[in-house]
Amino acid sequence: MSEGELSGKVALITGASRGIGAAIAERFAASGATVVVTARTVDPAASKLAGTIHETVERISESGGTAVAIAADLSKVGERERLVAETVEHVGTIDVLVNNAAVTYFIPVIGFGAKQFQLMFEVEVTAPFHLAQLVLPAMISKGEGWILNISSGAARHPTFPPDPARHGGGAVYGMCKAALERFSTGLASELYADNVAVNALSPNRVVPTPGTVFHHLVTGDPSQVVEPPEVMAEAALALCSVAPRSRTGRVAYSQDLLNELGITVNVAGSSESS
Repeated sequence: MSEGELSGKVALITGASRGIGAAIAERFAASGATVVVTARTVDPAASKLAGTIHETVERISESGGTAVAIAADLSKVGERERLVAETVEHVGTIDVLVNNAAVTYFIPVIGFGAKQFQLMFEVEVTAPFHLAQLVLPAMISKGEGWILNISSGAARHPTFPPDPARHGGGAVYGMCKAALERFSTGLASELYADNVAVNALSPNRVVPTPGTVFHHLVTGDPSQVVEPPEVMAEAALALCSVAPRSRTGRVAYSQDLLNELGITVNVAGSSESS
């Protein structure tokens, strides 16, 4: 691990108690990073969804990696500031920031409540913006850094007439992800001279996670084509482990990116370059 692509780097991964965030945390740790795992869930009984930040850290530790769990509610300004301060205190300045945390409601616009809207926008758009502001001074001072924002195919405009098979009530979710993608490319442009990479990453297919199962995006139909979380994790590593200016300002799709780079991922998460 000491010779991995991220050896000596500190990576902060939000929403890493389960699903894509946990997979990215584990992959980065396997590549030598010291990983800070953050999310709200510390008690299995406190969430409808499986997974806690401590369970992610335990898996990383059992595999020989280094990880620290710091609980934080990213909908709150003070919690975001505390998260970054504690990360720096415990493991050092942040080299890689992965904004993966999400709070998602699939509700049609006509019935979308103001509180749900504010919470969703705060976690999925404002928090990545604020966390970037908090970590950038150290990255710029070091002369390199990587910020990765996890997006979704929902950011793409729908086709017309609409596909009846698409999940309903996704307008606000798509709006948040589209904003995140535009923020990513805009920030990448601003930071190019500072040697800080900023990218957005989406899965090519729905990823079976506790969240997508809960929202019935994973149907259980054997004919449904899904994407293992390991694919997203490997694509995330590919965007955060190379010279910043060599891969920045991209809205990348995971499998497409890996195909471009000649990387194959097996179901266990290891990779091979062709």
